[in-house]
Amino acid sequence: MEWIALLILIGVFIFITIYVGKYMYSILFNKKSFIDPVMDKVDNSIYKVCGIKGTDMNWKQYIIALLITNLIMFVVGFILLMTQQYISGMKNELLDMNWHTAFNTAISFITNTNLQDYTGELNLTNISQMIVITMYMFTSSATGFAVAGAFIKGITGHPLGNFYRDLTRIITRLLLPISIVASIILISQGVPQTLDAHRVVQTLEGETQTLAMGPVASLESIKHLGTNGGGFFGANSSHPFENPTPFTNLLEILLMMLTPGAYCYVFGKACKNKKQGWAIFAAALFLFVIVIPIIYTSELSGNPVMNDLGISNSLGNMEGKEVRNGIFDSSLFTVVTTSFTTGSVNNMHDSLTPIGGAVPMWNMMLNCIFGGKGVGFINLIIYAMLGVFICGLMVGRTPEFLRRKIEGREMKLIAATILIHPILILLPSAIATAIGQATLGGYHGFSEVLYQFTTSAANNGSGFEGLGDTTMFWNVSAGIVMLLGRYLSMILMLALAGSMLSKTEVPEASVAFRTDKPLFVGVLIATILIIGALTFLPALVLGPGAEFLTM
Repeated sequence: MEWIALLILIGVFIFITIYVGKYMYSILFNKKSFIDPVMDKVDNSIYKVCGIKGTDMNWKQYIIALLITNLIMFVVGFILLMTQQYISGMKNELLDMNWHTAFNTAISFITNTNLQDYTGELNLTNISQMIVITMYMFTSSATGFAVAGAFIKGITGHPLGNFYRDLTRIITRLLLPISIVASIILISQGVPQTLDAHRVVQTLEGETQTLAMGPVASLESIKHLGTNGGGFFGANSSHPFENPTPFTNLLEILLMMLTPGAYCYVFGKACKNKKQGWAIFAAALFLFVIVIPIIYTSELSGNPVMNDLGISNSLGNMEGKEVRNGIFDSSLFTVVTTSFTTGSVNNMHDSLTPIGGAVPMWNMMLNCIFGGKGVGFINLIIYAMLGVFICGLMVGRTPEFLRRKIEGREMKLIAATILIHPILILLPSAIATAIGQATLGGYHGFSEVLYQFTTSAANNGSGFEGLGDTTMFWNVSAGIVMLLGRYLSMILMLALAGSMLSKTEVPEASVAFRTDKPLFVGVLIATILIIGALTFLPALVLGPGAEFLTM
């Protein structure tokens, strides 16, 4: 039944990819849609108040507008976090956030990473949860959507558009309406939505207990739809107020999967070749599906040490998992949240078996299995162009992608984009290990360090939460990695889009390497796996691999 449920989920995913893709295409390319009669008036009012013009931007203007907007959000968020106890009038030392935690948190939420080095129900007020956390989930995810849209436009020969208009349309026409509907559904399932900070209840034993409350449902909806991941509570989606039922667990999975696959459809429509989009989709789907049996069987097998101690291991590895979710739903959620770059968790990743823990790390290291906010799609295109370039060299022909030549400038940008990610993971991990910043010794301690920088560089936000990451070193180092992982990649990607846009289309030749055929899908998958293995396998062997061999 579990595998049948997975097949149904994949079928639903493909279905929503088509229809959400059509709708996203209308938003990103300013085409007519059913929502125009209402939203045109709303958007035009926002443009008028904010002084937004409709002029198209080149890639430099686009990235400058993005960076200025995000810088302002960082400053505002940092100030609000540092002064939250004065704003709320609450005298609580837990709300007195230090500068490096505020620094890390503000960066985390403007970069759509949502790595949390704080405990939401203890260290934030409802005002902070709504303004800094929930609002930034909208703006940061919309920023990613806008960049992905501009990238698709550039490589398919369309003007990049206007960042401010794109940001507005994505929020008003996509993120807000779906979030409102999802919030109502979550409330119906028991997820709180209130301005009360807490509630005192009587337990079954006759004692009293204080429960943290707040505007949880509104945060949860955009948390998953925007592939953000930051939870209202420290326990994230394993907390019964964030994810109380099997239905909410399924809903949150579907919200994470709602938009990333749709970019492949948008790409196919933009280049007027839907087969091209489906080829990219097929490669990502393969990489997504193949790791699910690995983590599931690993967690189902459990820890052999338990058997050696004479303790029954028949239920598998249930450590760190909610009984209401079980092994399959926990394993599936783990794969989805790291493949779609969300970072939400319904189980403790630090309690996964070594091979089980390697799977989410591998997903984030590749950072192209659909991904969130279009990031995974863009990285898929980067690898696709690299694969085409390699194939072109093999046959002695100038490589082409979408009838535009890939030359020296493009390859330098592609190489830099691919290299940034492993550098931001492996170099800081080596430094942190060398200076003794790991919480634990041994292989698992190294895995915790490796996971922290992997999730930061991939703008994912999940964690091996056994790591004591509330120190100045971890807050600052992870914050810098999040910044570089987000904005350096965006700059290079938009520069590549601008470069491809400036090229003249060449006539389609009969000997050209078709990038909408099964052969291309195989080349793309092989390119991703070979580069991923060569880059990250040594580190994975030192951590999860070595730990597995010692069990």
